[in-house]
Amino acid sequence: MNDSNMSDNIETYLKQILQQAHEIEIRRVELAQRFNVVPSQINYVIKTRFNTENGYLVESKRGGGGYIRIVEMALRNEQRLIEEIKQQLPKIVSFRTATSVISSLCREQILTVHESELILTLLSKETLSVGDVTVQGQLRARLLQQLLSRLRFESERN
Repeated sequence: MNDSNMSDNIETYLKQILQQAHEIEIRRVELAQRFNVVPSQINYVIKTRFNTENGYLVESKRGGGGYIRIVEMALRNEQRLIEEIKQQLPKIVSFRTATSVISSLCREQILTVHESELILTLLSKETLSVGDVTVQGQLRARLLQQLLSRLRFESERN
């Protein structure tokens, strides 16, 4: 099985547990053994699929008694969610990160599916093609920051 399918399997497994508990505490080594992967594969899945942009808080403690705690954020408060995403947004944003942010906003019904698709078109590599990937990422970050500011303003008015 290739890495992306294994990552999908690990993600699905963790999300099934989270549906029941909304918070889980796992040991990286034990999960790696369960799926017969190296512990860094678990780190990859946690980092890319269980982050703030996707609606999760992750806490970890290293060492012999170490753990990884994943908490599904129940942030129905739009202002808090928008502010949290805004604070976590890096200065250079990849299209993948932008997609995660927009998907979170759609999942929380802050944006419609149609609005999300339009915004992703504007944030795409093709649209922002300026010949420099770093500048492209900076532009994407600034556009997302402005979008989040506007959404926050809108949620305050409502």
